[in-house]
Amino acid sequence: MKTHFRKVFKSDHLGCADIEEYIEKGSDLVFTIKNCRQEFGCKVAGKKIDANIAYFSENIKPLVLNATNSKTMKKLTGSPFVEDWSNVVIQLYIDSSASLMGSIVGGVRINQNKVVKQKKVLEEENKTLWNNAKLAYKRDGNFDEVTKRILVSEDNKKKIIEQISNEK
Repeated sequence: MKTHFRKVFKSDHLGCADIEEYIEKGSDLVFTIKNCRQEFGCKVAGKKIDANIAYFSENIKPLVLNATNSKTMKKLTGSPFVEDWSNVVIQLYIDSSASLMGSIVGGVRINQNKVVKQKKVLEEENKTLWNNAKLAYKRDGNFDEVTKRILVSEDNKKKIIEQISNEK
């Protein structure tokens, strides 16, 4: 494991060094923006600035949305309003040609293509998901709510119904 030179410059916000670390760990760099908000006088790279900041559902640092990434969010959501940029799945990448004040410095970018997050597959070995699916079926009498979130094979649906019947 190598250490990026920028890692020594502590940052509260997501940067290239962080993204490179995720890449080394095999991440697909797909994250869900929980919410965005405009913050005034926030400290970024030692300076106080006004910025759009994206906060993620995953446990990662927030991302300062520069003009390029803000335009990408507008394109992905169809809205220019930061309040509408919640619950959006995005994929990040490093743009080595990104520039700042005329100098090429590299930067974190949001992929302009919409990301479709793959649903998890329900397996009996995953006790938490399995038990939640059973509870949902008991509550609703069907798998409609379950299949909105995860993939359930017909065999597993039958197993769950059978297990519920045997519990009675």
